[in-house]
Amino acid sequence: MRISVIGCGYLGAVHAACMAENGHDVVGLDVDRERIEALAAGVAPFHEAGLPEMLYRNVESGRLRFTTDPTLIADADLHFIAVGTPQLSGKLAADMSYVDAALETVIAHAERRTENPAAIVGKSTVPVGTAQRLMERIDAAGRELLLAWNPEFLREGHAVQDTLYPDRIVYGLPDDIATGTQARRLLDECYAPQLAAGTPVVVANYPTAELVKVAANSFLATKISFINSMAELCDATGGDVTRLAEAIGYDDRIGAKFLQAGIGFGGGCLPKDIRAFMARAAELGVDEALTFLQEVDAINLRRRYHAVELAQEAVGGSLKDKRVAVLGITFKPDTDDLRDSPALDIADQILGRGAHVVVVDPAAANELRRRRPDLDVADTVAEAATGADVVMVLTPWKEFVSLDPAELRPLVKSPSIIDGRNVLDPHRWHDAGWQYHGMGRGVSIW
Repeated sequence: MRISVIGCGYLGAVHAACMAENGHDVVGLDVDRERIEALAAGVAPFHEAGLPEMLYRNVESGRLRFTTDPTLIADADLHFIAVGTPQLSGKLAADMSYVDAALETVIAHAERRTENPAAIVGKSTVPVGTAQRLMERIDAAGRELLLAWNPEFLREGHAVQDTLYPDRIVYGLPDDIATGTQARRLLDECYAPQLAAGTPVVVANYPTAELVKVAANSFLATKISFINSMAELCDATGGDVTRLAEAIGYDDRIGAKFLQAGIGFGGGCLPKDIRAFMARAAELGVDEALTFLQEVDAINLRRRYHAVELAQEAVGGSLKDKRVAVLGITFKPDTDDLRDSPALDIADQILGRGAHVVVVDPAAANELRRRRPDLDVADTVAEAATGADVVMVLTPWKEFVSLDPAELRPLVKSPSIIDGRNVLDPHRWHDAGWQYHGMGRGVSIW
């Protein structure tokens, strides 16, 4: 097929490369010339496992092109909208300007076909009701273009795997049977390798497909905040939230995934998606249905403050002029994404209390140096930890989880470590002479 992908950020670049890997002829369109030049050279502009090799391979083959010229998308059979929907400044709602601009680009440049019309396919996470509004705009423009909604479910660090081998594919189709059938036929052809592998397909109307992603993210955020609220109770009672999570996780109605207590969730999806979900519910007059998400959000932010308080207690009550080593600054491992990173927020709060913050991160160091000259960025753990009054593990990169406490001990000024992700063995660190601080993790012989 001939496919265009409008928006070549994280979602769009991965989707474009994976669709080329499926064997399609793909062109990625973006207004960011620097990003397009990198992608056109087969260079991934962000850290994502498996993407650089796939990107280079498909650019070299000629199946994958990137451009800033919208006329080059004219002959596409499918136009995927994969632009961002960030949180509006000062509001909970999502900024839909990029989606609207992408739609206008397709309306203006897609070739006119009297038969076998092309389809616009939404990948972006949008407020429910968006697809219907976009369809009305397409009709008002007098364009014979189909519209489908096909939400993404990518996990950063696993995005290539999640696109090529998804656990499900969702089609949001129009209510009209004829146009819906046309759109489905195009999507089935697009995802033929995935369907041949037995990937389940859920076919729904526009509103249902739009709700799937935000509902999934809200559920995951709720699960994370639940176990973090249990961590607060464990702190108050001497319980161990890791053992609690293990025990309840064996119940297959609950499951063990997303029951890792710590400093909370972040990134470019969960925080802004649950806030936009609440905002849309309020617009629809059903805000009471999602009031629980307010507490989910509040618990999440409270965990960051708690980590700062732990650091302050660990250094004797005041962070002023203390050296704090922060291990990991991205919102999760295996990515260089700093968007709404709990680790970065914690580092900022500690910096605001007068500490000297030294950060080390395997993927985001260069970007952090460029964006945040006020933070001291080290190249190695040893460099960051030397002379530290407290060490904080805030992103569970493998190299931090596997640190040898005995080797690190001679470097620090004070052997105090805060395990912001509950990934370290507290007994091992205690035995090496460290004061260990977990998140809701009372340490006992058990």
